[in-house]
Amino acid sequence: MAKDLAIVLNSGGLNSAVATAIAAQKYRLILLHAEGAGVSSPRSRVTYDQQVAHYKPYREHSISLPYLAAFASHDQAPQPMPGDPRHPSVPVAQMIDLIPLLAGAVRFATHYNAARIYTGFRVGPTGDELAKATEYGQIWNELLQLPCGQTELEIDSPLLELEPWQVVDVGFNVHAPFEKTWSCIEEGSEPCWACRGCRAREMAFQQAAKPDPLRGVKK
Repeated sequence: MAKDLAIVLNSGGLNSAVATAIAAQKYRLILLHAEGAGVSSPRSRVTYDQQVAHYKPYREHSISLPYLAAFASHDQAPQPMPGDPRHPSVPVAQMIDLIPLLAGAVRFATHYNAARIYTGFRVGPTGDELAKATEYGQIWNELLQLPCGQTELEIDSPLLELEPWQVVDVGFNVHAPFEKTWSCIEEGSEPCWACRGCRAREMAFQQAAKPDPLRGVKK
């Protein structure tokens, strides 16, 4: 296969859409969607399928991670207090959740001889959190390139150090299909605009001074 292929982890969410649009500027896309309790939902699957129709990737695949159902309650657990050594910080927890997804992406990347793996992983510009996440990415790339022998394969998280409003701003610049994304934690046919996911999305668009196309699609 040609080296112009990139694997993109896509959850159907806003970050995924922007990361996919960035990857599409340089590569032909292979979209990868993980399914399993705590990883995906029926509603996010709908928006993933909409993004597949929008981007028209070279290939698209779904991977099943049913064993993660055992940890699904983690998503509803209260956030740990800062500095509590009994619980990982939010960025560290995100990194742990990302490991099985990256492992699946690496297997597809080696099959297709892809040049890049893109993720929408984001922690923001905070010093300690960003430093940990950056080191995490470097370790993964070294693991791929040295013991795994994938000397030309790299994992790219282009949104890593951005604030949510900056993700929205970048998304407009790369023509990300925001109307084909889902941020609501509810499973209704329309966003509730009251949950933490909807509120965070609304604040990001407001701070970016951009209109949310989803507001025009869903009343």
